[in-house]
Amino acid sequence: MGKQQELPAVETRLYINGKWVEGSEGTKAVTNPATGETLAKVHVGGEKEVHSAIEAANRAFPEWSQKSAAERAKLMNKMADLVEDDAERLAAIMTMEQGKPLTQAKGEIQTNVENLRWNAAEGQRLLGEIVPSPATNQWQVRKQAVGVVGAITPWNFPSNMIIRKISPAIAAGCTVILKPSKETPLSALALMELFDKAGFPDGVVNIVLGDSSTIGSILSESEDVQKITFTGSTEVGQKLNEQAAPTLKNVSMELGGHAPYIIFPDADIERAVETLIQTKFINNGQVCTSPNRIFIHKDIKEKVTDRIVEAIKDVTVGNGLDDPTTGPLINQAGVDKVVDQLKDATDKGAKILAGGHKLESGEYANGNFFEPTILDGVTKDMDIFYQETFGPVIPLITFEDEEKVIEDANDTEFGLASYFFSTNIHTVENVSSKLQYGMVGVNDTDISNSATPFGGVKHSGFGRENGTYGVEEYVDVKFVNIRTAK
Repeated sequence: MGKQQELPAVETRLYINGKWVEGSEGTKAVTNPATGETLAKVHVGGEKEVHSAIEAANRAFPEWSQKSAAERAKLMNKMADLVEDDAERLAAIMTMEQGKPLTQAKGEIQTNVENLRWNAAEGQRLLGEIVPSPATNQWQVRKQAVGVVGAITPWNFPSNMIIRKISPAIAAGCTVILKPSKETPLSALALMELFDKAGFPDGVVNIVLGDSSTIGSILSESEDVQKITFTGSTEVGQKLNEQAAPTLKNVSMELGGHAPYIIFPDADIERAVETLIQTKFINNGQVCTSPNRIFIHKDIKEKVTDRIVEAIKDVTVGNGLDDPTTGPLINQAGVDKVVDQLKDATDKGAKILAGGHKLESGEYANGNFFEPTILDGVTKDMDIFYQETFGPVIPLITFEDEEKVIEDANDTEFGLASYFFSTNIHTVENVSSKLQYGMVGVNDTDISNSATPFGGVKHSGFGRENGTYGVEEYVDVKFVNIRTAK
């Protein structure tokens, strides 16, 4: 952990109606999970600021929604340019407050650029229809912006989750109130600086920091907010959905996941293992699409296990500024969850083949670091089989039968991402059609792109982000019947 760096300059106030304002609820410290140091203190708002943001977004909506898609796209492309030019600062801020390696942070910023440009173009492809109609009438189908959007985002991708929600919303003509995670507000504020610099009209994009339950309930219950988009835990998503129900507002939820990763006997083992290690340790396993249950066919179990044990030796852990393979967990609660799951599993017969401990000495003393861990012999009576881990643990499960492993992979309340490796076309067709997940990766784990839909089923939520589907989430479909005959 050789690198020491001062936090780049970043605004700490709230951004409402095109102005930076101090919060009425004091300030809150932002902590570096790698060092335990306080990076900054950000302003905290309450009911007053949330209502001000809602009013500002409503005032801005008529003019913003009536601009041409090309006008909105011009500003979005300017924003993309600013993000690209400011990538080094944005990435450093993200790494320092969230912990992920600098290379991953830079990749996230580049994804922001792609999302902004994709949605700027996609907003111009929100085409209506002229439906065949009687000679006396013209039947039109129009797509119009939903209205004011409340966007609530998590800490694990503290920059891209914001852009992935705001960019399709503003492309469609909506205005937005953002509530980012309390763990990572600086990345959100840095983006607001650029929205301001890009010249977006006052009130189009607003940010309020503060108590999650207070802000979430106001946004969900307000008659003046037409849509809620949320990424986070299933438990919180259910609560927000209940709060939004009386107003019957449009809601999108991207919630928890518990991805199976199945390696069939005909798989390319080297690719399967290499891809597993790469994917599992993105963001230290703190990803809702992270492989959490590794099913390996009995005929190749020993060989695959040996390869995983060998491959994990190359995984480095450290301060994200040193650009290791993986950084710290976000907080002590994250560490405690991993410890509890491992204890439960080993008490019930599982064996730790590598890792298994919090890193606490020397350079790790003040951070939330945990060893990359392999857990063998996982069975259904263990918490880790059913509970999302959000940490650097690879749980190994042996299987024999194709239909049974599909059943076991589906044996979860979640249905976000799933992966399997096979070179048999019949297996590929059968398994991909039967896995009860919103996304399936076959011999690959790249399931998140600007052009393709992202989202889950079951308790992993509803609605989609990215691609055409992502922009469609922010429009209402209106039928217009025009009598043209006298």
